[in-house]
Amino acid sequence: MKKLTLNDIAKHFGVSISTVSKAVNDNAEISKEVRDKIQKYAKEHHYRPNRVALSLLKKSTKTIGVIVPTILNYFFTQVFFGIEKTANARGYNIISCTSDESYPKEVHTVGLLSAGIVDGLILSLSHETQAKANIEHISNFIDAQIPLVLFDRVSDKIECDKVIVDDLQAGYNTTKHLLNAGCKNIALVSEIYNSSVGKLRVSGYQNALKERNIPFDSKLLLKVKKDDDLELLITFLLDYKKIDAIIALDEMMAADVLYILKSKNIKVPEEISIIGFTNGRLSKYVSPSLTMVSQHGKYIGELTANILIDRIENKGDFIPYTTKIVKTSLIERESTRSIK
Repeated sequence: MKKLTLNDIAKHFGVSISTVSKAVNDNAEISKEVRDKIQKYAKEHHYRPNRVALSLLKKSTKTIGVIVPTILNYFFTQVFFGIEKTANARGYNIISCTSDESYPKEVHTVGLLSAGIVDGLILSLSHETQAKANIEHISNFIDAQIPLVLFDRVSDKIECDKVIVDDLQAGYNTTKHLLNAGCKNIALVSEIYNSSVGKLRVSGYQNALKERNIPFDSKLLLKVKKDDDLELLITFLLDYKKIDAIIALDEMMAADVLYILKSKNIKVPEEISIIGFTNGRLSKYVSPSLTMVSQHGKYIGELTANILIDRIENKGDFIPYTTKIVKTSLIERESTRSIK
């Protein structure tokens, strides 16, 4: 069945397309009698407005694009929840995408969303993008004068609004907590070693060690690539030195480390303590439950969405770019020893 258009309705009633458009949108410029007739006809014939055409006419789509590196990380799930809740409350829809940590996919998706289908974009850079340090696609997006907010994984080369976690302090606080508990040989396991987030957490870890005059041992920094055998890497690590604590830079990694240690009959936390990043449901229900660093993902999502929508709705005004820094919290559970 051919889709009914404004032009079809205009021909049926012998009026202009503008008159039909105003009648369909209940504009008081058109008499109530004419409005009622046109609206009734449109409803009976299942007329649906062309949203793309309307958005071009109004120069607004009331839609926000969101690109996250992965949906498998609970942090990004929580951020998205906060974005969607806030956007919907303010009358905006969401187009959600994942880059799967891929630079080419991120480039393609950013290009797609720059074609006038969103009013603004919220983005956390992929692992590959940060490793390549190539942000030309982001510069092109900004050149199209579409508002952008970067969160979590950001770049100093991009001038825009940003919402970041205080990852340097988080890495420092986490390491210091373990040192205060009596741990001496603390390993750090990371899949995100090339990201801004991963680098800052490692720097915080190094700062805490330096403060206690403990030399940094690069062999205790376990860089895990996508296809690596984590169990084998952990085995090599345990053979190298008597480890008494492990910091994992995401929740899934912390759970995997816990599983591997238990399979080797290593007691957690009596022999090795574990702390992970991102306080998701998984960390609560494994045994022993995992001590985690909470990054307050839902709050970050809400904050990010509000910053973007404020900029969209004040697009003609000069508003300096802002960088908001969110502090983390340590949620202590059973996988670490109590500080005495």
